[in-house]
Amino acid sequence: MTLPPLALYLHIPWCIRKCPYCDFNSHEQKQALPEASYIDALLEDLNHDLEFVQDRPIHSVFIGGGTPSLFSAQAYDTLFRALRTKLSFSDDCEITLEANPGTFEQEKFEGYRAAGINRLSLGVQSFQDVQLEKLGRIHSSNEAQHAIASAQAVGFDRINVDLMHGLPEQTTRDALDDISRALDSGVSHLSWYQLTIEPNTHFYNAPPTLPVEDTLADIQQAGQRLIADRGLQQYEVSAYAAPGEESRHNLNYWQFGDYLALGAGAHGKVTRNGSITRYQKTRLPDHYLQRAGSRTAQSQDIAAADLPFEFAMNALRLNHGFALSLFSLRTGLDPTSIMPIIDRLCALELLECRNEQVHCTALGQRYLNDVVAHFLP
Repeated sequence: MTLPPLALYLHIPWCIRKCPYCDFNSHEQKQALPEASYIDALLEDLNHDLEFVQDRPIHSVFIGGGTPSLFSAQAYDTLFRALRTKLSFSDDCEITLEANPGTFEQEKFEGYRAAGINRLSLGVQSFQDVQLEKLGRIHSSNEAQHAIASAQAVGFDRINVDLMHGLPEQTTRDALDDISRALDSGVSHLSWYQLTIEPNTHFYNAPPTLPVEDTLADIQQAGQRLIADRGLQQYEVSAYAAPGEESRHNLNYWQFGDYLALGAGAHGKVTRNGSITRYQKTRLPDHYLQRAGSRTAQSQDIAAADLPFEFAMNALRLNHGFALSLFSLRTGLDPTSIMPIIDRLCALELLECRNEQVHCTALGQRYLNDVVAHFLP
């Protein structure tokens, strides 16, 4: 099996306040952040995972959370200097940092650039203060706009803005206003996704009043038209980009590439010795800091019978889908093994297969979870 490209995910698990919709591994900051000791833990953890690298360069890095912008620029400078002594980075390596508009100063953005971070993902969620309050966000609309402008001023030309739609009592007009204000700022990438109520969140126990299905459909259709009219192309279920500005790191996920995982609760996927392994780091920050040696808490090889589902679950999120040759490269399986499934879904007009390229139809995108379920063993 040919080794796929290799990326690196780093998880910073702390935030100032847990948002009521958030089901990520994030923990409210109770005291001063242990920057130095956490970086030491990340690097010690990496030492035990270097066997996964197999002479591959890192082509993208994503620092997620939590709120990674709570860490200082000096902390990231220290981290990346150390990482570069252990890992090889491609010359055009994309390094993305998630940042919340309420946790930055312009000087911090300058320091992030100097540390080698070359892409920002700003968790705006909405440009309407009433919605930000409902979502438990700690920033205002003005702070969001200022954060974008400040990042651009210090040289960040690759910026993603995260926006949610289907917010409590949101109208189509309100949703379109959020999109317009994001694109008016000149950003090159937009993550626009629907608010969903997840277990183990405050919203799950105290659900807000969300728009009805007809309104959600109107928002989705009108929003996609507006984004297309403004020159960004949809390339994944919830991702839109100017030409050439797609997230390389996320594309690696969706194309079933490999990625190392460091940090509390981080998930990784690696190919080795003809097998594909998923693994997860210990979840609680204190446990991650105190544990000696490897912080891997769970590790499991993906059974060959499960690989078609695992691959389809990622690759069919992309508008252009996948080439049958990529399926073979990433899984080591013969494409003929999934052709009966593809033929059945094509007959149902949920997939199209042309010139050995498989992708969802508009109907298939609407019922993506059902489409992917057909690939289960």
